[in-house]
Amino acid sequence: MDSIELKPLGRASGSMRLPGSKSISNRVLLLASLSQGETEISGLLDADDTRVMKVALEKLGVEFKNSSVKGVAGPFPIKKAELFLGNAGTAFRPLTAALSLSNGDYRLSGVPRMHERPIADLVDALRAIGARIDYLGRQGYPPLHIQPAKAVATEVTVKGDVSSQFLTALLMALPLAGAASRIDVEGELVSKPYVEITLNTMRRFGIEVGRNGWRSFEIPRQSYVSPGRVLVEGDASSASYFLAAGAIAGGPVRVEGVGRDSVQGDVRFTEVLERMGAKVFLGEDAIEVSNPGKTLKAIDLDLNHIPDAAMTAAVLALFADGPSTLRNIANWRVKETDRLAAMATELRKLGAEVEEGADWLRISPPKRLLPNQKIETYDDHRMAMCFSLVALAGVPVTINDPGCVAKTFPDYFEAFQSITA
Repeated sequence: MDSIELKPLGRASGSMRLPGSKSISNRVLLLASLSQGETEISGLLDADDTRVMKVALEKLGVEFKNSSVKGVAGPFPIKKAELFLGNAGTAFRPLTAALSLSNGDYRLSGVPRMHERPIADLVDALRAIGARIDYLGRQGYPPLHIQPAKAVATEVTVKGDVSSQFLTALLMALPLAGAASRIDVEGELVSKPYVEITLNTMRRFGIEVGRNGWRSFEIPRQSYVSPGRVLVEGDASSASYFLAAGAIAGGPVRVEGVGRDSVQGDVRFTEVLERMGAKVFLGEDAIEVSNPGKTLKAIDLDLNHIPDAAMTAAVLALFADGPSTLRNIANWRVKETDRLAAMATELRKLGAEVEEGADWLRISPPKRLLPNQKIETYDDHRMAMCFSLVALAGVPVTINDPGCVAKTFPDYFEAFQSITA
């Protein structure tokens, strides 16, 4: 489908169950694969990013049967493979580190956009402990060629100011080195809640990482052991679109599968909604949002801790009572697209005045959104899902390339229509 036209909508209410978290799903798939024993996974996300991870793991010798994973109990047994990982950063970065410690010959590639997403900070860290990694194209970017080498990790330093996925990749891979190790983080670590997800997932597979704040991490000399069963909670980033709908269009809208005890940082998007005047209920396994008054308050917030859900906040700013500023979001530029530039461009189409800085956006909403605009999605699932909310302003909007949502939420538009019908 080249595009989907969303008719004007006036109200959102109802409930829906979230698909599994992408961030947790790919971490669980990798650690289950590296573990001793068999892991039964429930709630696993079935979308493009998890599918490319599973295909890659199968090529590396991991056995899947229905919802169970038979671990290889250490480094991957297949020592030569070519892997295509789409645009899945949660697959590409961790596999780069794990394969560097598997003493084999591997080639990793992805879609053209993945070849524009920087990976030098991770490669530099891995090279420093003995890994042999060559760039097959532009220096500092995929595709990569990993060659046999005995990487020995005792201490390694990684930069933290571009992507937390580089630290996550090292944390999950270093237990394969067979020795205790330490990671020092250079610079300010971005997206800290995603590292919390990593540490929590490692804990579930038997490895407790020591830490000194966000500056250093101690990985013990231990191996991964399957916990037997793992439940993947619902995706908090995906929840943001439905919760935002409740804030814009009255509600109540209820999402199930994630709640107050979530390990995902994006559950804190509820704090943004409260700051904007919405009413939020946080249950153990559900979140509900309503806003009978409908008028939302403008915000000026540092959103570095919720980079994905921050995109939803940018579209919510169209419904606010004044200009809103989103700060400390520089890492948007190295995501599926340059999200800062893309967001600014598409918001302007709707009549908003947008100022774009190196790591911030200031959005002044128009009195009325311009109808019948065609929103480009830049092959970025979150652009498509965010801008679906525009229809709740009572204006028609067209989303180009809606199929890009298959990356994390193949049934998104059906789910969205179920709460706005």
